[in-house]
Amino acid sequence: MAQTALARERLFALRETIARLEGKPAPALAAAEREALAEGRERRQERILPRLPFGVEPFDDALEGGLQLDAITEFRAARSGDAGAASGLAMAIAARLQKQEEDTGRLLPLLWIGDAVGSLEAGRPYAPGLKDFGLKPERFFHAAPRKLEDALWLAEAAIESAAFSAVVFEVRGNPLHFGLTESRRLSLRARAVHRPLFLVRQAGEEEASSAAFRLHVEPAPSDLRPLPDGSRLSGSIGNPIFRLTLEKSRNPAPLSFLLEWNPHEREFLPVNEPSFARPPGEQSAHSVAQLSASANGPHRPQAMGSVLAFERAS
Repeated sequence: MAQTALARERLFALRETIARLEGKPAPALAAAEREALAEGRERRQERILPRLPFGVEPFDDALEGGLQLDAITEFRAARSGDAGAASGLAMAIAARLQKQEEDTGRLLPLLWIGDAVGSLEAGRPYAPGLKDFGLKPERFFHAAPRKLEDALWLAEAAIESAAFSAVVFEVRGNPLHFGLTESRRLSLRARAVHRPLFLVRQAGEEEASSAAFRLHVEPAPSDLRPLPDGSRLSGSIGNPIFRLTLEKSRNPAPLSFLLEWNPHEREFLPVNEPSFARPPGEQSAHSVAQLSASANGPHRPQAMGSVLAFERAS
């Protein structure tokens, strides 16, 4: 015991000497050591924490193995009309996460937080539709706070509780009360409890955030529904296809991919060249009578006639 105490005293004196030579006080040196240890511990945890792959090798390579399960991933739709595509991608990712957790025996629910303005524009999740898309409705919770501040508070509390497999936060545009500071706070909570936050941004522009990845989501035309014999069902609509552009990552330039979502297998499939051309003579599922082209019309507007002055009524 005496030798241990003597060794600690010598070590403390040596640290004080080093701190004086570097112009630092001893407490600052100790704080720097604690910070370095915490950084090393955090890096070790990042190395062993599994990711959520898409199952498409080129896309997973661009994501360095998949989406981080202790960070923010943003799905951005530039137009209001593409809000459904961004929400659909978030649901597909959540369904794939549920499948991955089922394989490990975890059955945590999912929380979807809808901003009031975003819900008015894009609607709310529909339980039968969730099931058709691959999600488990019994493990899906939806919250609709009236104010953005309440939605942010709920998102932070939900992540910090670690009671959900993931939290989906839907917001419209680029509101002033949700900037880099709020994003950083959510990111720190997600990293602390090792839970992901999926941010769905409707009709929003690119902005600085603490998201590990940001995907620009656009809908792509679906192909015909495939049949077991390899043929295509005429007049049908196949699985949804997303055009994803990796806007924020460690890659030097944005990368674009076409991915098809199979809700029954809960997996993504690569789409190289979409075959949107229909066979000869085939009509669409909701065909209407075609209008004949106009003919025998004037090739240019007629010249105006002379202007006449009308007599006074009184």
